[in-house]
Amino acid sequence: MDLHTFSIAARCSDEGSFGVAVSTARPNVGSLVPFVSFEGAIATQARVNTDLGGKGLALLQAGVSIEIALETLLQTDPGRELRQLHGVDTGGAFAFTGEECVEWAGHHIGDDFTVAGNMLAGPEVVEAMAAAFEASEDLELSERLVRALEAGQEAGGDKRGKQSAALLVAGPEPRLYHNLRVDDHADPVAELRRVYEVCVEQSRQIEQEYGREGLRLFSRIKF
Repeated sequence: MDLHTFSIAARCSDEGSFGVAVSTARPNVGSLVPFVSFEGAIATQARVNTDLGGKGLALLQAGVSIEIALETLLQTDPGRELRQLHGVDTGGAFAFTGEECVEWAGHHIGDDFTVAGNMLAGPEVVEAMAAAFEASEDLELSERLVRALEAGQEAGGDKRGKQSAALLVAGPEPRLYHNLRVDDHADPVAELRRVYEVCVEQSRQIEQEYGREGLRLFSRIKF
């Protein structure tokens, strides 16, 4: 499936967490693009190949760096030039945009994060996402990822329109708002923000009522 998409993959060394936020003008993006673990975060998009995400995480778990892992997988992929693949691990980052991805297509590698998109309104989408992420360094990773996605949408996002969005985070302190999907909505990034805030508030209420241990038990999300 072709997903003309904008996404961010990032790491927070203070939290020990990794995450991906993504949006596109097709439904159900959360089931295809984001892959996260305690070792790293990967986004596979454009002509999606989910094997790149799953096998990439397996290689990271085996101790292979993300640069070597993802480049090696792409070298054996006959659809390489139709792919867009990016991500981070504890030691570095990697981003690739195939020559046959639909314009505008490109990526950005920053400190502990990568941003990429294809069939975008223009390079300003990626630039806005990177700037928003860098400007929010004092906040929790999940909040920073949502802010980056909002900035990308505000800058034009997917030039075909908008339909779905997702947030996926893996870390030692899981929360209800670390695994959220909006599979079909007229304004998916705004809806992702709404659901995110609902789950943040629910987490606050659980902690007040049951304490931090109760919050931990209620927050055993899957990723």
